[in-house]
Amino acid sequence: MRTNRIRITALTATALVAALSLTACGGDDQAMGTKSAGSAETATPAVTTPAATSTDDKARTADAPEAGTPETQTVPTEGKRAGGKTPQAAAIPACTPKNSTVKVSKVSRPINHLLLTVTNTGSTDCSAYHAPFLRFDDAQAVYPVLDDSKPQAVVTLAPGEEAYAGIALLGEPGEDKPVRSDNLGVIMVDKNNKSKGESTLKLPAKTYTDSRGFVTYWQSDVEDALMY
Repeated sequence: MRTNRIRITALTATALVAALSLTACGGDDQAMGTKSAGSAETATPAVTTPAATSTDDKARTADAPEAGTPETQTVPTEGKRAGGKTPQAAAIPACTPKNSTVKVSKVSRPINHLLLTVTNTGSTDCSAYHAPFLRFDDAQAVYPVLDDSKPQAVVTLAPGEEAYAGIALLGEPGEDKPVRSDNLGVIMVDKNNKSKGESTLKLPAKTYTDSRGFVTYWQSDVEDALMY
């Protein structure tokens, strides 16, 4: 009987040690945060944090146009062509028989002179370029132009304004025989001194010319036209 009690006691002690071992293991699992099988708790899904955007990536993103948005084109600055070149100002058109009228008149001083007047009859500015080409009657050659009368600037006329040219008819007496003329052809020119049309005028009665005469450049003042 004593032997049986010892065996029962030993078995009981063994069972107790095993129970304590299982309890200790369960306690350790809980301490370590391990979920036991059959636990009702659900694991929290992992959240992915986006990687930080570098400064270069931000710059490229700012430069890139949004999808569906047209790229903005650079508009050239007004008054300049693309490439930074400034266009040349357009030349003022020449005064011609289409936008002006010409008349010739006799003057008392200086003697043996006529005054040629051109008037802008158009709606925009025109320029009286160089000197007019003159042709008395059916002369083959144009009348000489006095180079010394060239003004510092081209005479530009607003609508209604006038320019003037002086015509010297005769040189010193006895130089050569004067020739009477009845009609005068006045040829207007452009900035390249090319003909832009001719007007035919009736000369004052008893107009005589000789080879020593000349015409001045167009002037903005009557006195400047008749000072030669």
